[in-house]
Amino acid sequence: MTPAHRETMATHHYFDREFGISAVKLLPGEYFVTSKDMVLTTVLGSCVSACVRDTMAGIGGMNHFMLPEDADPSSRDAAASMRYGAYAMEMLLNELFKAGARRERLEAKVFGGGAVLANMTLLNIGERNADFVLRYLQMEQVRVAAQDLRGNYPRRINYFPVTGKVTMRKLRQQDDAVMVQNEEQALAATLCKPAPRRANVEIFDVKQARDAANRNAWAL
Repeated sequence: MTPAHRETMATHHYFDREFGISAVKLLPGEYFVTSKDMVLTTVLGSCVSACVRDTMAGIGGMNHFMLPEDADPSSRDAAASMRYGAYAMEMLLNELFKAGARRERLEAKVFGGGAVLANMTLLNIGERNADFVLRYLQMEQVRVAAQDLRGNYPRRINYFPVTGKVTMRKLRQQDDAVMVQNEEQALAATLCKPAPRRANVEIFDVKQARDAANRNAWAL
């Protein structure tokens, strides 16, 4: 594994008691590819995640990017570049191909791009992210099997790469206001300068996960 991979591949592994299987939590600017029976999970505000898999090989992955395209890619390292959709999508697809996936068998499910804070509306980041991911997948000839983009609410995504199943929960902002606000403020800061990499911290504890399971959940 190269240094760039160590900086951008998600490393927060844990056992998910809700689903009873191993899990990986993705933070902004990370991705993960696997052929194991596990769940990949993340929380999205204006960010977007693409969940992509080879429907025959059982290889799949997820990314989490913050902005559509970098104005000056040459000025940033791999970890910083993963915040941008153009790099994050390229990295995810390339890793899938390296693992044995084939382009003609890929399907994608895409989520996020919400306008969750009033003071972020003028920046239009969520809308731009949503437009970008659909345009990118069309350009790469990857079929979009499901999508839930835009809106004004944060989402929690759970993706099962082997089967392609996704469960999505619309999160009530009063429950997760602090977490979402911190993410969105960090996102706005990246428009001016590179944001520091966040530590691998637990976003949801077990009680929150159990409570969330009983509201606003469905499978895609």
